[in-house]
Amino acid sequence: MSSEPPRQRLPFEPATNRKKTPKKPPEPQAKATLDSDSAEKQPKANKTGKQTQSIPEVVSKRMISRIAVFCGVPTLLGISTFFVSYLIVSKGLFDLPNTAVLLVSMGCFGLGVLGLSYGVLSASWDEEVSGSTLGWEEFNTNFGRMREAWRAAKPKS
Repeated sequence: MSSEPPRQRLPFEPATNRKKTPKKPPEPQAKATLDSDSAEKQPKANKTGKQTQSIPEVVSKRMISRIAVFCGVPTLLGISTFFVSYLIVSKGLFDLPNTAVLLVSMGCFGLGVLGLSYGVLSASWDEEVSGSTLGWEEFNTNFGRMREAWRAAKPKS
């Protein structure tokens, strides 16, 4: 045995090590003979439940394109801040304080994070309607829907 004291448990670490229970193999289903009558009686795969809960492809492409613009542009500006400030300092154009570079880059990255949320919420969630260029009306509509969903999900006291 080692003479080292036992290490302290992390706050999120479980107090005891539980052994995992082995997974049970799925029970084999009896194969049914498929004739014309039994094929009609078997239920078809219910894709409507899964499709109603997923985002339509048109809407998801619309969201991705808006995210690319509203998140990508500020993020690229935040990255380019480092290169531009390096060129300014290395060429000796003027002295640039480190905090100025830090604050400008953090501001651009913060705008990128906000642009991520705005890109999703400013896209029209209706498949037929593409929405406006900036998407302010869609943002108000979608944020209102999200706020109502939060209120409905909040436990009643």
